[in-house]
Amino acid sequence: MEEFMLNNEQIDIIGEIANISMGNSATTLSMMVNKKVDITTPNVKVIKRSEALDDYEKTCIFVQIHYVKGLQGNNVLVLKEHDVKVMTDLMMGGDGTNTSGDITDLHLSAASEAMNQMMGTSATSLSSMLGVATDISTPIVNQIDVESIKVFEKMFDTTYDKFVKIAFRMTIGNLIDSIMVQLYPVQFAVDMCDKFMSKGK
Repeated sequence: MEEFMLNNEQIDIIGEIANISMGNSATTLSMMVNKKVDITTPNVKVIKRSEALDDYEKTCIFVQIHYVKGLQGNNVLVLKEHDVKVMTDLMMGGDGTNTSGDITDLHLSAASEAMNQMMGTSATSLSSMLGVATDISTPIVNQIDVESIKVFEKMFDTTYDKFVKIAFRMTIGNLIDSIMVQLYPVQFAVDMCDKFMSKGK
């Protein structure tokens, strides 16, 4: 099966889209955790599917987002367990230091709500940038073992091996200084670029 590839212009467009949409999402998350949230300019690159979890150790939290309007496909946000615990504690009115113990359903529920709000804001930004109404379904959140690449593969309805990896540095006050990763198949990125470029014509 033929693989899609991205040229430098498309990578720049993806970076611009991600920068604006996630910048707006940071404002949304800031209101939820009542702390200043900063998300840096993203680093965009094309990777093989097998390299998707190279930045993570042991287990991590996967948030799967399906687009139900405007775009076809889905993408995944990958969060570190510690970061999810901090965000959950802040959302519950704590000071962000109650991070002991294992990940529970409460943590996964909080991560789902936070990413739902963030990606909802992102979808609104995408609607404006792409010139098409864009909407998402409620995120699906899973705690997975980094070695369980087969679980990761099942999250995408695609046989393609090339993925776009967008890495953001995210800080929340002095509690989190971490990398958040967004992943989606290259053909999804190509579709997004085509819509972005056609809007300007």
